[in-house]
Amino acid sequence: MTNDPTTAEFAEPAIAAAPDIASDVARRLEAILLIVEEPQSLVSLAAAVSAPVPAVRQALESLVDDYDGRSGGPVRGFELREVGGGWRLYVREELDDLVSEFVGGQAPTRLSQAALETLAVIAYKQPVTRSQVASIRAVNVDSVVRTLLARGLVTELFADAETGAINYGTTDALLTHLGINSLDELPHISPLLDGADELGDGAEEGGRR
Repeated sequence: MTNDPTTAEFAEPAIAAAPDIASDVARRLEAILLIVEEPQSLVSLAAAVSAPVPAVRQALESLVDDYDGRSGGPVRGFELREVGGGWRLYVREELDDLVSEFVGGQAPTRLSQAALETLAVIAYKQPVTRSQVASIRAVNVDSVVRTLLARGLVTELFADAETGAINYGTTDALLTHLGINSLDELPHISPLLDGADELGDGAEEGGRR
């Protein structure tokens, strides 16, 4: 059997295939992680890249080592962290100020209509996740929320214990811009905006929590 050319022909490629498969899983994970805005569980990532959970866990660990410079390369400006039971890419803490200054410098003087609408939803509905805001506005709000974060008008409040989704709220800077002392002074929105019932109790209470 050991001299069978057919057996020898297929034995070596089978052994070499494992690293290729692991590398492919890691590449597909990177593609997903680059676009997600909320931490993703192992199960959801495994489903997204069509790979077994153990293979995904191993690939995530290899990516962490790679980004942290433990694989012989440089430490990257971003890192892969497990937060609230899910995985997501983050800017390294020591570079937060650099990124904030850059994004802030790119922001226009005036907020766009989309940003104003998103800010209103967050102000009246907080604490609220991006997906909830997107559901109310019926559009993707990822880039708009990043703009509002960079402008210091909204902030991350906490991560949902079950889903890992980040909940957002407004900051004191918004109160200063509006010339009010608290969210209690926000006007009742129902008479002002069609479909305000979608904002729920927060809208009826004028932003009071």
